[in-house]
Amino acid sequence: MDEDRLVALARSGEVPAFEALVAEYEGRIYNMSYRMLGNAEDARDAAQDTFLKAYSSLDRFRGDSSFSTWLYRIAKNACLDMLRKRGRGTVYSLDEPLGTEDGEMERQLPGDLPDPEDAALDSEIREAVADAIAGLPPHHRAIIVLRDIEELTYEEIAEVLEVELGTVKSRLYRARAALSRSLAALELFRDRGVGPGERREQG
Repeated sequence: MDEDRLVALARSGEVPAFEALVAEYEGRIYNMSYRMLGNAEDARDAAQDTFLKAYSSLDRFRGDSSFSTWLYRIAKNACLDMLRKRGRGTVYSLDEPLGTEDGEMERQLPGDLPDPEDAALDSEIREAVADAIAGLPPHHRAIIVLRDIEELTYEEIAEVLEVELGTVKSRLYRARAALSRSLAALELFRDRGVGPGERREQG
């Protein structure tokens, strides 16, 4: 069943239809929340809050944007609310094990296994980038996560953040510059011959 039909059924009170939408998007909403908040428990709470708010607000979803964009907007607000409540808080590593129904599961690196020295360096880089993202102001953190991690388009980000397209581009530029400055002193990147914060745009 296509998504528009599921949304229509959910709006009419069909709980199984909404459950199907949750099953489709819960992974993506959790991942975004985790990268915004840096903590598995907080990310689960934010994701749960996102779907509860979405369910209670279905009558206000008019289809002006995609359902996924609407969900990202709710999740973004849930994460920002949580960040405001706790302040900057503790910085958590994105290498923290994932919580699953069968217990904790270590995150796996894709591809062939590197040698131990490279693996340690990769882990150190991920830790440094995670800490640097966590140290950004919440709105800069949000746009980095949405664009460079979740890979939303500029147009989708504009809808999620409820700002003009030009604001997305300027804010992303400033956020990447701030992230780059946070990482600029690290020798890790110089060893690899790349500048921190560099990323090739995909159109």
